[in-house]
Amino acid sequence: MKRALAAAALTATLVAAPGVAPAPAFAASYLPASRAAAAPGSDRATSSGSHRVTSTGPHGAASTGADRAASSSSLDRTTSFGPNDRAASSGSHRVASSRHAGTLGRAADASYRTLGAANHPDWMASVPDATSLAGLSIPGTHDTMAIHGGALTETQEDFGDSGGTLARQLVAGIRMIDIRARINGGNTFTIHHGAVYQQANFTDVVRVLSDFLAAHPAETVIMRLKQECTGELGSCTDVPGQKSFQDIFDSYVTPVFWQPSVTRSTAAETPTLGQVRGKVVLAVMHSAFGGVIEHYGLTQFATWSDGPYVQDNYNVPNIWAIATKRDQVRRFLDATSAGDPTKIYVNFGSGASLFAQPQQVAGGAFGVQGVDPFLLTYLNEGHGLTRTGVLVLDFPGSGLIEKIIGFSSPR
Repeated sequence: MKRALAAAALTATLVAAPGVAPAPAFAASYLPASRAAAAPGSDRATSSGSHRVTSTGPHGAASTGADRAASSSSLDRTTSFGPNDRAASSGSHRVASSRHAGTLGRAADASYRTLGAANHPDWMASVPDATSLAGLSIPGTHDTMAIHGGALTETQEDFGDSGGTLARQLVAGIRMIDIRARINGGNTFTIHHGAVYQQANFTDVVRVLSDFLAAHPAETVIMRLKQECTGELGSCTDVPGQKSFQDIFDSYVTPVFWQPSVTRSTAAETPTLGQVRGKVVLAVMHSAFGGVIEHYGLTQFATWSDGPYVQDNYNVPNIWAIATKRDQVRRFLDATSAGDPTKIYVNFGSGASLFAQPQQVAGGAFGVQGVDPFLLTYLNEGHGLTRTGVLVLDFPGSGLIEKIIGFSSPR
């Protein structure tokens, strides 16, 4: 389904703007509000440090862009990690959370597309150190940085390029992220959803995470990392002649990562919160076709396929099938609450197809209730739930985020 969806997205993208699919790494700080296509000569990489990012043409030919670090002022335009943790969006980075909702005929509510109203940058601080990550209820985002490409590929509210959207999610309380990377020239990663470059690089991801966790050292962030490109129609193609995905990842590893989770030879047991405060925990690393890469991540995710600890039934063939997806999420939520307390349960609320776009599955359409409003109602009703596990969502709203976090509060 995801490949078919990406193929449709690529077709639309190529018709509208040839060459956008493997777009050059462009410094988002300088993008106008209209996000007009930049002239080739103005391509700037948002890579920093030793990572040199190259742009590629439609057929994978690499051309070097001008290396430029994403400045701290760029991050400050989007979200402040200072004591007040207020969104500081301005200019072209300031995007109202209802930007898409109006055009899609779906009003924002507490469950859906109101992430900008959430402010929970330190919610883990009150959780005891001895608490296992498996015991936490954690809001997460599916395809965390997918804010470009139109209705078929966008899965999150847009709070800015070059990591701005990720930064705002972290302040809102999101603590599991789903990162999709393409192997680019110079042995670097750029962030994609299928064929569509998301105007961010992996250096942006590491920078935002490092800045946030330095400002909020009681928190931890769980990451799922996936090699996005399959080379098939509708997907991206990795730049040839580069190192392996895992070798490139190793070059990005800094002390912000919890070391036991980024050791390729040995997977890690599920840690307590006290062991990983101020760190990024890699849960799993996936290859282009879904296989687990070596032994990165946590032992329990050596196999990630659906059941018993992961629900990711992403194929929602049409609007009327949203009800089935809601039921899958509900059943897995019940199983999580009653399940093995030593295991992390990951429950994807996301789903899509050509006839049920991500925002429709999340928010509802044509009188069919979406996953997000259903979840908020179900959690508010109680149903004897003691934990939610990790709920990985498209377009989560402030009320839903707060409700999930509430299950982790000391009682």
